[in-house]
Amino acid sequence: MKISVLQFPGTNCEYDTKYAFEKLGCDVEVIWHKEKKIPSDTDLLVIPGGFSYGDYLRSGAIARFANVMESVQEYAAKGGKVLGICNGFQILLEAGLLPGAMKRNDSLHFISKYHTLKVINTDNTFLSLTKKDEVLNIPVAHHDGNYYIDAEGLKELEKNNQILLKYCDKDGNLVNMNGSVSNIAGICNKERNVFGLMPHPERAIEEILGSTDGVNMLKGFLQ
Repeated sequence: MKISVLQFPGTNCEYDTKYAFEKLGCDVEVIWHKEKKIPSDTDLLVIPGGFSYGDYLRSGAIARFANVMESVQEYAAKGGKVLGICNGFQILLEAGLLPGAMKRNDSLHFISKYHTLKVINTDNTFLSLTKKDEVLNIPVAHHDGNYYIDAEGLKELEKNNQILLKYCDKDGNLVNMNGSVSNIAGICNKERNVFGLMPHPERAIEEILGSTDGVNMLKGFLQ
């Protein structure tokens, strides 16, 4: 598979992502934000984590207007698969490719640690190799990961099974880790081709780093 990974000034997970997918046997190309087109043979487009444009205005708000994002919009509209991780999730929200918004963590602190997630919905490519209610141990690293959506929007997410992941404890009991509405850690669009999550599956692919629970998440795209 051909994976295209976007790169903005300030992103810091593009090479982690490249490494993870190459380890799974994929052909990976890093695409600079000033490019106007993504490669036509792209099977999956990944917007990685970091601090695009330094998050100077608001996380993802400046990256949303980068040259390459017009091509991303077109790619997603045609059914192309898009994965946004952490800052990439924030960019997808700012671009309107996913519903909702991100606020600062309710603790007002940057959170960086492994945290357990509960799989809510497997009826999608991303989590197709996981099991419903499975508990995954995946690193988080964010300051603005407090997912917000209004009550009506939340009902829509629930109705359409767009909520993919929620924060939980090791036994699968839901916990509110950063203030996110309904403990949400990851969602998709109605068409199930655009995915966003705050945790970093690309950092959980080797046992020596603490977990391999990210492998099946990323492998889901390779089916």
